[in-house]
Amino acid sequence: MTSGTGAGTASETGAGTASGTGAGTGAARSGAAWKPESRLAMVRRARRINRELAELYPYAHPELDFRNPFELLVATVLSAQTTDLRVNQTTPALFAAYPTPEDMAAAVPEEMEELIRPTGFFRAKTKSLIGLSVALRDRFGGEVPGRLDDLVTLPGVGRKTANVVLGNAFGVPGITVDTHFGRLVRRWKWTEQEDPEKVEAEIATIFPKSEWTMLSHRVVFHGRRICHARKPACGACPIAPLCPAYGEGETDPEKARKLLKYEMGGRPGQRLSPPADYPGMPAPPLGAD
Repeated sequence: MTSGTGAGTASETGAGTASGTGAGTGAARSGAAWKPESRLAMVRRARRINRELAELYPYAHPELDFRNPFELLVATVLSAQTTDLRVNQTTPALFAAYPTPEDMAAAVPEEMEELIRPTGFFRAKTKSLIGLSVALRDRFGGEVPGRLDDLVTLPGVGRKTANVVLGNAFGVPGITVDTHFGRLVRRWKWTEQEDPEKVEAEIATIFPKSEWTMLSHRVVFHGRRICHARKPACGACPIAPLCPAYGEGETDPEKARKLLKYEMGGRPGQRLSPPADYPGMPAPPLGAD
């Protein structure tokens, strides 16, 4: 999956091996002690992190339940300012009521608002969903377009949403810069950019296009499970030796393991219908969590 990326050896990055070692071995350097590196060394380290993440999360996938491009598009719009879990618990009833763009375009706003209320910002999201459904019906023959330039013309759809749909429903490589992705690539010093489009552009120069979609899944998986925003589980992180930010979080291995989430922490995942190779438990339906 990640072979051929030219990530270089451990001696080239000065990082040592990350597989299965955790951060408590002393191999990792604290962020304060991380030495400046050349562009070439950063690229090699970044590509090695991607290989390590591929081994850690061979089952990485989009964490929204969907059966077709329309469902993924709707679910991604709903995921703004809420969790994928809450979206996945909400969409079964939504798609039962409005299975096609034509159905959703004709929805009574107040009725849709009640269905998607658990996701928050339900009035604005209802407006976007009805608007994009009208556009799909009237401009695209009821089909979700497979081009970025077309997708971003739909109400409520920006580059992030478009890349999610293209990468996972159409097989078109794309980098999805959400809050997790942006946080981790800055911690890893792959970029200093804050603007999502600038982050996307810089990361695209580090990895081959064929890696973009799976890279996005792996980084987001890691951010949700181990490298948390407020208290990363540094002591339980297999890529700690490659991380300039090691030490920002809990470094004690036992304490760090208690911070792990989802399947890494023995808890249910976010999808009610996860892929067959997902090693964790499915999420509970709405009202059961």
